[in-house]
Amino acid sequence: MLPHLRRMVGTLLSLTVLVTLLPSAASAADAGLWRDLRTLEGMVVLYRHAIAPGGGDPAGFRLGDCSTQRNLSTEGRDQARAIGRELRRQQVSIDEVRSSRWCRARDTARLMDVGPVRDTPALDSVFTAPATRAARQERQTRRIIRDHRGGSGVLLLVGHQANIIDLTGIAPASGEGIVVRADRRGDIRVVGRIPAP
Repeated sequence: MLPHLRRMVGTLLSLTVLVTLLPSAASAADAGLWRDLRTLEGMVVLYRHAIAPGGGDPAGFRLGDCSTQRNLSTEGRDQARAIGRELRRQQVSIDEVRSSRWCRARDTARLMDVGPVRDTPALDSVFTAPATRAARQERQTRRIIRDHRGGSGVLLLVGHQANIIDLTGIAPASGEGIVVRADRRGDIRVVGRIPAP
């Protein structure tokens, strides 16, 4: 075999081995993250609400009226239930569930069915909020996470993509969870991601 063909075959074989090993590495990382959620103190999962087609809020949006809001689709409701099933399957102990007051976030939290849901204005969408309100809500959310530092059980915060971007720099998919924890100094650290079901 010509030397350049041998190198190409060797490279292809190496890539094949690497691609074969990637799912195992991802599974190990997932297993480690679920273990951390079961065993470490102060763990918080920032969940973006489940699938709600569209973007932002419709004209005429009113906080107390779900008929004026962008809501979960059938797929989104199924996704929210699947999130809860996976948390139960992984035997994650839930300390508290807090939600934005937007219907799509509140419905996601309730359909997860892992505990009573507490409305938390700090988690309300900041997508079109004035910068001062968005900054205030971010400070309040950081305080909630810091206050859970020594807490046993996982704190679930169900909200919106824009808020999670402000806190972590990560833009989660619908139904994705970003796992965070406050360190000793109170800084919020990203621990990992729970893919959307």
